Amino acid sequence: MLTIWGRKNSSNVKKVLWCLEELNVPYQQIDVGGKFGKLNEPAYLRMNPNAVIPCLQEGDFILWESNAIVRYIAAKFGKDSLYPADLQERASIEKWMDWVGCNLFPPIKQFMISFIRTPEEQRDPKIISQTLAEIAQLLKIVDNTLSSQPYLSGAKFGMADIALAPLVYLWLNTGITRPSLPNLARWYQCLTERPAFKKIVMIEIS
Repeated sequence: MLTIWGRKNSSNVKKVLWCLEELNVPYQQIDVGGKFGKLNEPAYLRMNPNAVIPCLQEGDFILWESNAIVRYIAAKFGKDSLYPADLQERASIEKWMDWVGCNLFPPIKQFMISFIRTPEEQRDPKIISQTLAEIAQLLKIVDNTLSSQPYLSGAKFGMADIALAPLVYLWLNTGITRPSLPNLARWYQCLTERPAFKKIVMIEIS
């Protein structure tokens, strides 16, 4: 039995739980982080010295970093579906996973802090405007890519879509003005029809 440490409404935890659900892999999930705390407790720090979520525990094996966990799960349980055998196909997918983590996640995190988790009277409109502009510019890259392929992973749903979609969910489901990105919208609508996406990703934002 796999154990996933991390609160369910974390976008990084969602990636891992969604991947498990897509592959019908049994798991247990333990709430830590956010209002649940415990990240700086010695027991958790022994598993993840970074004091962040998620963290995978499988017997004596411990793994942190959400994209690394998704890759591990896909390789172990989804070789015929989520984890391509072809090295070039897999590299193209992992390229986007790294892009999401390195390029898109930082401004999304800033948006979460400055808009969603900051009371309205304390928000800095300039910071929010700059952050939203950066996110929109990045998502235009995704939109252009999706103009010629159905999924970010390519011809079929895969790990890159799992990495990106929880962040897009945050961006689409907050009270902000967004540019029209029709290919991204089509892709997102397609994902909302997946039962695992509805169950894991489409929950309350906090």
